[in-house]
Amino acid sequence: MAQLSRRHVLALGAGGALSAALLRRATASEMPAEAHGISAFGDLKYPADFHHFDYVNLDAPKGGTFSLIPSVRAYNQSYQTFNSLNAFIMKGDGAQGMDMTFAPLMVRANDEPDAMYGLAAKSVQISPDRLVYRFTMRPEAKFHDGTKLTAHDAAFSLTSLKSKGHPLIIVQMRDMVSAEALDDATLVVTFAQGRARDVPLYVAGLPIFSKTFYASRAFDETSLDIPLGSGPYKVGKFEVNRYIEYERVKDWWAADLPVCRGSYNFDVVRYEFYRDRDVAFEGFTGKNYLYREEFTSRIWATRYDFPAVKEGRVKMEVVPDDTPSGAQGWFINTRCDKFKDPRVREALINAFDFEWTNKTIMYGAYARTVSPFQNSDLMAGNGPPSPEELKLLEPFRGQVPDDVFAVPFSPPTSDGSGQDRNLLRKAQQLLTEAGVTIKDGKRVLPNGDLFRIEFLLDEPSFQPHHAPYIKNLGTLGIEASVRLVDAVQYKARQEDFDFDMTIQRFSMSATPGDAMRSFFSSQVAATKGSYNLAGVASPAIDAMIEKIMAADNREDLTVACRAFDRLFRAGRYWVPQWYNKTHRLAYWDQFAHPQKLPRYANGVGAPEIWWHDSAKATKLEQAK
Repeated sequence: MAQLSRRHVLALGAGGALSAALLRRATASEMPAEAHGISAFGDLKYPADFHHFDYVNLDAPKGGTFSLIPSVRAYNQSYQTFNSLNAFIMKGDGAQGMDMTFAPLMVRANDEPDAMYGLAAKSVQISPDRLVYRFTMRPEAKFHDGTKLTAHDAAFSLTSLKSKGHPLIIVQMRDMVSAEALDDATLVVTFAQGRARDVPLYVAGLPIFSKTFYASRAFDETSLDIPLGSGPYKVGKFEVNRYIEYERVKDWWAADLPVCRGSYNFDVVRYEFYRDRDVAFEGFTGKNYLYREEFTSRIWATRYDFPAVKEGRVKMEVVPDDTPSGAQGWFINTRCDKFKDPRVREALINAFDFEWTNKTIMYGAYARTVSPFQNSDLMAGNGPPSPEELKLLEPFRGQVPDDVFAVPFSPPTSDGSGQDRNLLRKAQQLLTEAGVTIKDGKRVLPNGDLFRIEFLLDEPSFQPHHAPYIKNLGTLGIEASVRLVDAVQYKARQEDFDFDMTIQRFSMSATPGDAMRSFFSSQVAATKGSYNLAGVASPAIDAMIEKIMAADNREDLTVACRAFDRLFRAGRYWVPQWYNKTHRLAYWDQFAHPQKLPRYANGVGAPEIWWHDSAKATKLEQAK
């Protein structure tokens, strides 16, 4: 079959709408053509008969162990602990890596912005109105116990996740109307009119659970029962709160599919859990785990001088990061009355001296974040809106800050002294204008209460970054403090929005879509467990999210994202922190990876496309 181009997809739409019912009962001759993959705008790099992804090593050997600490998290997961093997619901702390034990309908190609190709589903037929997706399941797909994986399992999984999954999953599945199995081989997924562009991609990437396994178990309860999976790995040994191992399935049914060749090479993938970053680093130096992406500039600059590094037994590597770096900062809980005035929030932004913090604490390793689309062409430009952006923003003139229509708001650059008098003077002026006045040397809110800020934190390694900020807030008369809590309490307080300010780090897809709602929409501002920590509830931002989701091409998408960026930055919802344009990697010298890593891989494609090098491992063992 020839490559499915965007032109071909658009041509399918010219024939008018085909209802879900008609699609279900249509004959083969009436059906739209089968597609081997999907993407947001219909563009696919790989043809139907492709053999493997370009970025993998087909000769990568199988074997060895890859061990690491968590560096990303999703849904109910924690960086520091786990107490459940159910990682797709609200309750509990799900174990990192559980996604490796399940096969989704389709998987992403990491050298394309958003393309997906068939795994459990071998093909899909899409109705001309793009609202009905008919997946044909692979007959060889099976669970780890040898039972067949069918469309009934897929329909059960999608339906259960939509009704009982983590709130973030429920939000992103809002536009999925139904998932129905016509028989063992045929799954029909129906979407709502006006559905977000990326919802089918999201749905196609969700895990498929065994319907039989959950016939006698509650889907939405925490459990340490090992769920029946169908992915490249299965749960092996684990100790709650300490470690979990995943064992490669040696006779995995999908191992020789085009989307899997050259991937999933390690026999064991092991996650270690630490409550403290410094202790975790010591664990790495002691070879308690083998791979580490370093996120702390202080450690990268000062502590990678231990003997194993000097002797070459530990390799250090810096890999460029060409993906959108996203956002990191102190998010301000605007649900609290004391933070509702944007002038107060701007004063808090002015009080943080990034230049001094970067130079003194972080060894000059970072650049300032100003946008949630940092390091991408989705950021607003440095001047007024383009005519295309203005067309989207003009209906909200008078309802949003004036700087939306001028140069987009960015945090100011300080003199690097740690206490820039001009910026602190500006902050004082903003606070006074907002009615937050000085009384007996302390800032007092309009209701007469002292202005106090508590920073919620779960990692002591971040305390040095708070100290100079708190000092500047004290200069303004604001009482500020850090509340350091354990991972479980931190997660619970974030989910309940029980904080004043807290750090959040997230990155946007190269093709943003429905996930925008989870972070920025009014819809989830009051939804427990949502990622909208700041409580953003703006009709203009909601409208721009809808424009982003409805964009028909990348040009329109870029315009809508830039307009959104202007609105979000104008809202002063966060105190932006910093980002790094590289990945800093350290690993014990027994691994190898493709020379050119794919641009859109999660991080650097580890462990999915890395492999164990037995010669290096032998040499490392002999060098003890």
